[in-house]
Amino acid sequence: MALINQTQQSYYQGENLGSYQFVSLDDIINQFMVVYVGKQKIIPSCARVDVAFHAQRALAELSFDTFKSVKAQEITVPATLQMLLPHDYVNYTKISSVDNAGIKHPLYPTKHTSNPFPILQTDDGSYDFQIPAATGFLTDNSFDSSTQAIPQATTPDNQWVAKGPYGDPAVDDIKISDGKLKFVHGAKTFPEQMTAYNYPGGVSSRVYMVYQRINVTGTSAVNFTATATSAAASAGIKGTGLVRIGISSLYPSGSSIVGETFNMNVTNPAISEEVNGYQLAAMADPDIFDLVDGNGVSSYLEFNDGTTSTLSTGSFDTTTLTADADGNTYLYVYIVSTVNNFTTETLTATGNESTNTIDSVVVSGDLPVSYLQEEAESTTWGNYKSHTPSENNSNDYQDYENGVYWPNEGERYGLDPSHAQVNGSFYIDEIRGKIHFSSNISGKNIILDYISDSLGTDSEMKVHKFAEEAMYRWILHAIASGRIQTQQIVPRLKKEKFAAVRQAKLRLSNIKLEEITQILRGKSKHIKH
Repeated sequence: MALINQTQQSYYQGENLGSYQFVSLDDIINQFMVVYVGKQKIIPSCARVDVAFHAQRALAELSFDTFKSVKAQEITVPATLQMLLPHDYVNYTKISSVDNAGIKHPLYPTKHTSNPFPILQTDDGSYDFQIPAATGFLTDNSFDSSTQAIPQATTPDNQWVAKGPYGDPAVDDIKISDGKLKFVHGAKTFPEQMTAYNYPGGVSSRVYMVYQRINVTGTSAVNFTATATSAAASAGIKGTGLVRIGISSLYPSGSSIVGETFNMNVTNPAISEEVNGYQLAAMADPDIFDLVDGNGVSSYLEFNDGTTSTLSTGSFDTTTLTADADGNTYLYVYIVSTVNNFTTETLTATGNESTNTIDSVVVSGDLPVSYLQEEAESTTWGNYKSHTPSENNSNDYQDYENGVYWPNEGERYGLDPSHAQVNGSFYIDEIRGKIHFSSNISGKNIILDYISDSLGTDSEMKVHKFAEEAMYRWILHAIASGRIQTQQIVPRLKKEKFAAVRQAKLRLSNIKLEEITQILRGKSKHIKH
């Protein structure tokens, strides 16, 4: 059967040029199963998965020192003086810079520096086990969830929980939409009999709340930033929207958690005052934000001017919080919304309803960790990349003006040959997967020639025909070595494998007699002294 199954036109107009010199790994596995596995054969029986495993191992091992290394990447070295290791990198063969003529100049590895792990320390030198300005306290702090209503719940559990709306006015709504938290407010007429409870009655909007419990265990202080848009006023109909965002140690009433609470069950917009044993509209009272910063400022932000604003608070001490039975300490983030001075009822959508919008709420503070933290950059790497390398020292090694190297008679004793060049140097940080270059490489084109294991993609899993027999012998020896029944032939198969691999290396070395002759002719030149 012919091995070429495509026309010459499809080959020369296609992209798979030079493919005839290779055999796919799948073909090698199939052919091995046909020729070497079966009754009256060296391997009486063997699962295909075993052959596939040893074939891949053979391909990987032969890729390291037998097959041609054809992988290379070129980049322009950025100001960071770093290059990322390729995704299928195993080891490098050469790293070079390229001049204007396209000629490669080898870079040399330096053995006298590295990029160690820089341990984060406090001012007194001890190891720092606090994450500064951590912001992972809130779940969905920027309201990125898809459009949804906020769930109603009595016990918050690391999620936003709503108090309201109540369906009267029917236009009222609380939802997450377009990456924002939105409170939609209408207005209704409240009964006059509520004057007995310090509320005069009349047209007003309700007060609604969204809240979330946050765990601040181990945190000494927190602060927060919020971005919100309070609804604009409309003359003769309504005033501006009012949004308060803050933190509190008080539990919302109705929660199953026992502790100091405030009443959140009444949503009429009166001040918080107990009259005849009845607590009115505590959600509208700024006193629910019970923490104060060092300047005595309460722990909330207020948006009430009808525009979009971003506000920040001071720092609030959390070390005095009472821990629960599990040793955890909690705070509550409360978002309170209403609209001032409605004069017209808006029970349904008429265009007179108001919408207060919250873009984000970010609570930050120091969090304890149990692991060593890494600073942004090690001092060793910072000094290396900012220092003018010794190979650029014109007093020692070269005449920059004429581009000529001089012997500097009597000054080159004890010289390290790796530094007696102007090409530049590098080292590889294996842990972080980066190549670090000396400062004189910045902006230059760099070529990384490297070795992979040829298992990265299906298209890479192919073997040069010069090494096809070595693959068969490798697989055969590996399978026989793992079976008790075939131990007597393992020594012979080992010798055959060694010979086949050696033969493949000779073939793939691609030695040409004319090229060797030309090199020897160059060596015969007379050198004048």
